[in-house]
Amino acid sequence: MNFSANGTSSTERFEEFFSKILVSVLLGFTIICINGSLVFTFFKSSVFYNNPRYVLYIHLVINDMIMVGVSVTLLVLAYTWNNVRISFCFVLVIIASATQKNTPLILAAMAIERYIAICKPLHHSQICTLHRTFILNVLIWGVGLIPPLTDFVISAIIFPLFIYNTVTVCSSSFLYNTVYHDQRKQATEVIYMSFVWIVLVYTYCRVLIAARKMSSDKESTKKAKRTILLHGVQQLLCMLSFTPPVLDFVFVRILPTQWRKISFYAYLITNIVPRLLSPLIYGMRDQTFVKHLNRNFSFRVLILKVESDKNIVIK
Repeated sequence: MNFSANGTSSTERFEEFFSKILVSVLLGFTIICINGSLVFTFFKSSVFYNNPRYVLYIHLVINDMIMVGVSVTLLVLAYTWNNVRISFCFVLVIIASATQKNTPLILAAMAIERYIAICKPLHHSQICTLHRTFILNVLIWGVGLIPPLTDFVISAIIFPLFIYNTVTVCSSSFLYNTVYHDQRKQATEVIYMSFVWIVLVYTYCRVLIAARKMSSDKESTKKAKRTILLHGVQQLLCMLSFTPPVLDFVFVRILPTQWRKISFYAYLITNIVPRLLSPLIYGMRDQTFVKHLNRNFSFRVLILKVESDKNIVIK
């Protein structure tokens, strides 16, 4: 009787893990494919890679692709393999954390670029150059890497060196579980989020003021206002990625039996779904991007259709 119960429990547990992995991998694959089409379109035309605005946008897209790929890999490893080398796990966690931190910084940079384009149009070409945009992207990665590298240094100081040759469940909660990590996390998240929100609110208010003063090119101003407002929406979605620890703390006490399911759904909503919305919020609103997307991919569909028709005629 006990054996049957254990067998049923093991089967249900396997089915649950399999369904979670399948959903995560399919969503991750979908996001990477959609973003990959945007990256392909970007590099196909000089209209995009010679424009600082699109360079910043594609940086956001590529960053999200890396983040989703590594995040889903960590989820799969956590469910399927409990013997991951800590040294390899550190690399994955550092990349995942850095890309997560990069997103709000890139959004802030994009908002500043739109602010300069509307409020300082005469200086836009001198300030927002390609060279400075590439330097800014490197700086964003440098700043984004500071928190995870700090966590790594804290772990290296506290734990013996031989621990890096051992194996464990590959999760940040297993790697960074000291009070020093918690203090670092609280401090950097407050600084990061405060900086980004100040930038977004300031740029949006300045664009609103400029819109009232400008009598010409109102359409461009409206687009800039909507874009910066969408940056704010995206920033709210990004802030959701910092809520899982709070949700875990609350629901593990309220619904202890459903904690695993709630934790998984929280992961999807806070980490995966916002990355699915990014290309829709920005890329699909841009008429230039949509036109080149249609040109690149509808043309290929047409070729496939013509070739298939030829094969049918030959037969």
